[in-house]
Amino acid sequence: QPLSLFTAERTDYSLHRIQHYTATRPEHFQNFILFTNYQRYVDEFVELGRQKVEAGEIDALIEPGDRITRRGAAPTRPPLAKQPQMPAYHYVRPRHAGVTLVNIGVGPSNAKTITDHLAVLRPHVWLMIGHCGGLRRTQRLGDYVLAHAYLREDNVLDDALPPSIPLPTIAEVQLAMTAAVEQVGGIPKGQLKEHLRTGTVVTTGDRNWELDFEKIAVRLNQSRAIAIDMESATIAANGFRYRVPYGTLLCVSDRPLHGEIKLPGMADAFYQARVS
Repeated sequence: QPLSLFTAERTDYSLHRIQHYTATRPEHFQNFILFTNYQRYVDEFVELGRQKVEAGEIDALIEPGDRITRRGAAPTRPPLAKQPQMPAYHYVRPRHAGVTLVNIGVGPSNAKTITDHLAVLRPHVWLMIGHCGGLRRTQRLGDYVLAHAYLREDNVLDDALPPSIPLPTIAEVQLAMTAAVEQVGGIPKGQLKEHLRTGTVVTTGDRNWELDFEKIAVRLNQSRAIAIDMESATIAANGFRYRVPYGTLLCVSDRPLHGEIKLPGMADAFYQARVS
């Protein structure tokens, strides 16, 4: 039996790709990786990281360009003038026990690309933490969605992992994310189901899926999907494929089938309220 899922050549290639795409060295990546598709999550992550550094809760905050902030000291260099394709930010703790956040942008292609390479680092878990479109009338803007199944309409991994292969949820991950929503959101346990719904998440490769809704309406109904995005199933599928534990926690930012779409003013107000 091989000692690793990857050859030395594949590992070396991926390590170089990680630095290229994220603008941070592979050794800075922590064992707990978050993926997001919104810049506001990054802004909050960085601000909280600075507070954690000064409080002594983490050893350092590392930003793209290997900009390192340590307690009582100024950052080692100015911010990058031009951000990489998928910038990464790290809460550094001993033995890589901290948290890394990667802004993968929008779409399954980036999600596949970065997880193909990060898999060689053998992280303990990776999670998609982003926004989604709510598909059910009973959902409200700002509600949370915890994926317990995926409908893979992204098609980017179909040859490597056929869509007929189920992606089982991981009990420990589901329980941890449920507890996090309850704790961070300050939601009483008896009211949790009013704000957090579990169900099937659809991941599509078509950013304008609403324009051809008739083509997927039957499948959405048959799957009883409750949310749609463009990354979650891709990340889960590659986690299953590479034996990296995975999970998805999303926030409903619009309800396009029920007349609540993301307009510029509404979006800014929503992000400010829900992310901050």
